[in-house]
Amino acid sequence: MSGDQQGWTQLQRVILPPEGQVDTIPLYVDAGTVNGVRLIEDDAVYRAAKLPEDKLRFMSSTPRQAHFEDLLSRTSMKVRSGDRMSFGTYFNAFPASYWRRWTTVRDIRLTVSTQGEGAVVVYKSNARGSLQRVASERVSGSTVSNFELSLKPFGDGGWYWFDLVAGGEDLILTEAQWLSNAERRIEGGGSITLEITTMNKPDYCLNNAKILADNLDVLDCVKEFVIVDQGNQKVLDYPGFKEVAERFNGRLRIIEQANLGGSGGFSRGMYEALENESDYALLLDDDVVIEPDSITRLAVFADYCRKPTIAGGHMFDLYNRTVLHTFGEIVDAHRIQPALPHQDMELRHDFAVVNLRQTPWTHRRTDVDYNGWWMCLIPTAVIREIGLSMPLFLKWDDAEYGLRAKEAGFATVSLPGAAVWHVSWADKDDLVGWQAYFHERNRAITALLHSPFPKGGRVQRESLQQDVKHLIAMQYFTERGRIMAMEDLLQGPEELHRLLAERLPQINALRAEYPDAQVKEDFDDFPHPRISKGPHPSANAGIPAKKDLIPWALKTVVRQLVRKPDPSSEEYPQTVLAHKDNRWWRTAGYDSIIVTNAEGTGASWYRRDPAKLRAMMAQSTRLHAQIYREWESLAARYQAAVPQITSYQAWRETFEKHTVSRDEAQP
Repeated sequence: MSGDQQGWTQLQRVILPPEGQVDTIPLYVDAGTVNGVRLIEDDAVYRAAKLPEDKLRFMSSTPRQAHFEDLLSRTSMKVRSGDRMSFGTYFNAFPASYWRRWTTVRDIRLTVSTQGEGAVVVYKSNARGSLQRVASERVSGSTVSNFELSLKPFGDGGWYWFDLVAGGEDLILTEAQWLSNAERRIEGGGSITLEITTMNKPDYCLNNAKILADNLDVLDCVKEFVIVDQGNQKVLDYPGFKEVAERFNGRLRIIEQANLGGSGGFSRGMYEALENESDYALLLDDDVVIEPDSITRLAVFADYCRKPTIAGGHMFDLYNRTVLHTFGEIVDAHRIQPALPHQDMELRHDFAVVNLRQTPWTHRRTDVDYNGWWMCLIPTAVIREIGLSMPLFLKWDDAEYGLRAKEAGFATVSLPGAAVWHVSWADKDDLVGWQAYFHERNRAITALLHSPFPKGGRVQRESLQQDVKHLIAMQYFTERGRIMAMEDLLQGPEELHRLLAERLPQINALRAEYPDAQVKEDFDDFPHPRISKGPHPSANAGIPAKKDLIPWALKTVVRQLVRKPDPSSEEYPQTVLAHKDNRWWRTAGYDSIIVTNAEGTGASWYRRDPAKLRAMMAQSTRLHAQIYREWESLAARYQAAVPQITSYQAWRETFEKHTVSRDEAQP
């Protein structure tokens, strides 16, 4: 099946993990046991590869393994005699259904270059995860195998991939590519401004700069690489960074500005892409490790989309790199909360345990409302029409933008095979502490802008319930931020740009007033726990049953308001709770406890304070009632303000005010 490749464009190439990332092999080629959906009964394939009969029997009974030393380069690997290796993996299977749904491509070509004796076997799947053998070719010597493949059967889901079977000698994969001869929407390929927003993570920035500098071939489409530095630990001053920066030959620029949060940093990336007339802005988080081929995959996919389309990458766990944390997200319109697009999807799936071919839900095409800005490619045509990010500092900026784009007719696609490794939410608890302000305010703003339900559906009811939970759990600093969020929400959208640089320092200044906000590294920095006359809940206490929840909550609130804490609780905690046990139904039963944080880096002392509970409960109730009464007028104000506050001009004024010179930037 040889043929001339002239006139064909590479959509995706087969890649292998970089040196030193042995733990990621299952994402590239089936490492460990490779008996997932291997068709053992298809002995004809093995016989075509001229396998000795004893090896044929051996392969049918004993799984073989991929070896790290057999990875020869980023595009080449050795398959040992008698082995069968599958490229039906996250990074190397071709996500046919996504190309079928969103692009003009209808036919593709798989080209596999090999050296040695064996066979190439092509497979496909459907949306139910059923697997079908498509074609096979025996290879010998130096061979280029071409397979012409149609995308027409992939309406709801499915992938293409291939396996290599080595015969009596080793089989070398030289390279493999998925190609198309369809016309691009952007002829010759669009240009990208690649932007990283960072806040005191210069080590991550240096690492990603090194990765990109070592893979300059994936930056052919990148017009400019911009790092927006919003911290006081400057990237440009970090040891070794200037040497790496020189490898970009003038395409890397660092902008230093005040801390305007993620929305301020990423809007700066959008702004710079408009300024230099790029076709796309590619937004990247700082605390990630990037798979560099993801850049070209997103860019080429977006080029072939029938109309301007936001294309984003998935998120793997930085500390457990075969675990897929986010495959796609929607917004539950009734609750304005992130949700999984379909019920059988797993939130955290480990491809080292169960491979792609054995995981039916990954074969169904997943349509989304938005993509997280850990890696997201946004066409500047979209930015020109709907504006830049809402000035939300952080939380909900990416989801709100996706919803706004969707309402304007622009889809978002979370593209399999494009991804970063990022610290997963499992290692964070950002609903407690200073970020609670942004969760509360920005969720409500998103509801005001996009909820189709009266009064925002369940948003306000759940918000009040959350306030009760924080208060009975003695998280007074968290609740202070949530009250401040509601007060700012009622001020209206006109204040959002002003608050970008002001609100976080003001929230942090309140820490001194709240013991639950003060973190100490050593348990010895706290008094040793002692038994007191106060309550001691059972260590096995669980969440109250749904039918008992409201009576239990009322009883708990009344008890905390009326019953004075044991006097000794001011001097000594009653116990220490691990973070996983820090649940409102547990902590509500104590007067004084030490609680560790999600990161495991320290602990705080929670102490019950009836006066704070009484005052904050009253404030929360009053503010929720006011927001409920004014919901329609607030929604009208916020919706009317969006075009202005997300405009190029509004953000330009904010950037001019908060961009700093090198002298001003020094800590």
